[in-house]
Amino acid sequence: MNKIVLMLFLSMFSLEGKAQTAQEFNSWWAYAGDHKISDKWGVHTLYSFRRNDFVKNWQQSLTRAGVNYNFTKNFKLTVGYDWIVTFPYGAQPVAQKVNEQRIFQQAILKNRVGSLYVKHRFRFSQRFIEHNAMINRFRYRIGFSIPLGKKNIEAKTFYISAFDEMFIGFGKGIHGPIFHQNWMYTGVGYKVNKKLALNLGYMNQYLIKADNLHIESNHTLKFQMVYNLDLRKKK
Repeated sequence: MNKIVLMLFLSMFSLEGKAQTAQEFNSWWAYAGDHKISDKWGVHTLYSFRRNDFVKNWQQSLTRAGVNYNFTKNFKLTVGYDWIVTFPYGAQPVAQKVNEQRIFQQAILKNRVGSLYVKHRFRFSQRFIEHNAMINRFRYRIGFSIPLGKKNIEAKTFYISAFDEMFIGFGKGIHGPIFHQNWMYTGVGYKVNKKLALNLGYMNQYLIKADNLHIESNHTLKFQMVYNLDLRKKK
């Protein structure tokens, strides 16, 4: 596994000398929520409002809905649907607005090492992109969070968080690089109460275009509000 990851990173950086790299300054504003409807089942929701040139122009709109199944408090599976609209933006715009629909399956594993919270996310998705064949993609994210001044991330707690996520295409229909995107994030969060958390940070979105000749290394301000509801019937 380590050798595979190393090879992917080396192939990514080998393109730097051949491709034209553009740097965009974007901002992503998102809401996410996992809402329990029983001890095991829940509903996953997300909307991400993504802007280019800070907030001036559209970059992308993403709407997500899914169903969660919680095996334990540290292991969860989700099956869901995404609707994405990508707009022409920046120095390397797409030719026209593109609609994409996805079906995805993901697993989330959590654990703790002292005060350090660790989260692994594995996601497979089947991408139905306008005017293209279906494309398969695998994403892996590893994330860390640590509370400031406390042992636990609980109500009225600030915390530092970071993650890295790799995007890998596979199967038939692949056009361009197999390893085509990487997100690296660091930021600060505030747990307001059991339901609400706010996150603000910086993310580098490294994106290799399908022609292998153009790359974006985007500086992104990322804000997310997480609001989780417990919709279980009170006993």
